[in-house]
Amino acid sequence: MKIAVIGTGYVGLVSGTCFAETGITVTCVDIDKSKIDRLNNGEIPIYEPGLERLVNKNIETGRLLFSTSLEESITDCEAIFIAVGTPPDEDGSADLKYVLSVAAEIGQYMKDYLVVITKSTVPINTAERVRVAVQAELTKRGSDLEFDVASNPEFLKEGAAINDFLKPDRIIVGTDSERAIKMIQRLYKPFLLNNHPLIFMDIRSAEMTKYAANAMLATKISFMNEIANLCEIVGADVNMVRQGIGSDSRIGNKFIYAGAGYGGSCFPKDVKALVKTGLEYHSPLRILQSVEEANEHQKSVIALKLMAHFDGDMKGKKVAIWGLSFKPETDDMREAPSLVIIDNLLKAGAIIKAFDPVAMKEAERMLNSSVEFCANKYDALVDADALVVITEWSEFRILNYPQMKELMKETVIFDGRNIYEPTEMQENGFSYYSIGRKPVIPNS
Repeated sequence: MKIAVIGTGYVGLVSGTCFAETGITVTCVDIDKSKIDRLNNGEIPIYEPGLERLVNKNIETGRLLFSTSLEESITDCEAIFIAVGTPPDEDGSADLKYVLSVAAEIGQYMKDYLVVITKSTVPINTAERVRVAVQAELTKRGSDLEFDVASNPEFLKEGAAINDFLKPDRIIVGTDSERAIKMIQRLYKPFLLNNHPLIFMDIRSAEMTKYAANAMLATKISFMNEIANLCEIVGADVNMVRQGIGSDSRIGNKFIYAGAGYGGSCFPKDVKALVKTGLEYHSPLRILQSVEEANEHQKSVIALKLMAHFDGDMKGKKVAIWGLSFKPETDDMREAPSLVIIDNLLKAGAIIKAFDPVAMKEAERMLNSSVEFCANKYDALVDADALVVITEWSEFRILNYPQMKELMKETVIFDGRNIYEPTEMQENGFSYYSIGRKPVIPNS
């Protein structure tokens, strides 16, 4: 079986590589020649645990190919996945120009029956627009070639994407064609052998499922962050509250950790897009509008705590930042809370020294020379007036307290992910601020 995946970003590269791992011949296509050249040389443009090994393995077997030519790659394919970017417009809606451009190219170059599958996160009714774009080009050619469209949204977690793809909770497919269903069943047969559910539905329901899933998870996060902020005021401990409600099977213990706000490529963009869709159809999603507002506020909470600790005077204060990516095990800086926190502190006159295990290169591109990037976590602490932990990388969990005291000017920590125990901080001589828990000061 042969397929093509258009787009070698996060979704396209992971999807194409994992399909190749199941024995399918996959050509990943991208218009960025430098990226394709790098991939053909085994260089991976994104950080994802396990991805580099799988890419190189499947290149060696000949099952994974990379090309800049959709026209050449489409030959003998049974399906084409569209996995190009859908960046948000200024009004929050998803920009579909890349998706529809690819659809038009498919119509120009296809030579036999194809199933055209949207893998990108796209608004409701996009598959129909893809159908129209493909058919328009076939009509121009005077061609009577048949094709079907389908929606197959991805549910990959950055940092665990390989496992998510190869061992999915569920596979969602929307299509109105029995012929497409049979082809997709063959495509996903290796996954069905391990009893992973393949759920077919109508196209619009599949498109909505992706947005609804991310919006629900974003809602849980923002809800818990607002509960955390109230916990601090009334003297409760959000970690205790989380354990209490997480044990309720109707709620569960996932996505109810308080923190500095959610970021990344999915939640912010998808919540905005779904809110925009609701407005377009005169059915405003008021809860999601509040979720978005709550998350934007949450990204400023840590900076507000610092300013309160230093009585509003941050000028010249040296702040060490541990963690820049929006979450661990990725170099993704899109909508990362660190960007808001750093911006707020710089505007207040602080001096920032930062370290992240994998996101430094991307952070340098986004932050330029406004931040000093350090070789390791302890270099960032030299003469620091405060430490801010934003991303819960594993290497930040165990601390060398004597070394930190020796390096830091003032022993104060602001924990944006609640990864430390307040009593331990207090016993080791640190002032400690977290999210949704009482601050502590060192024992005298």
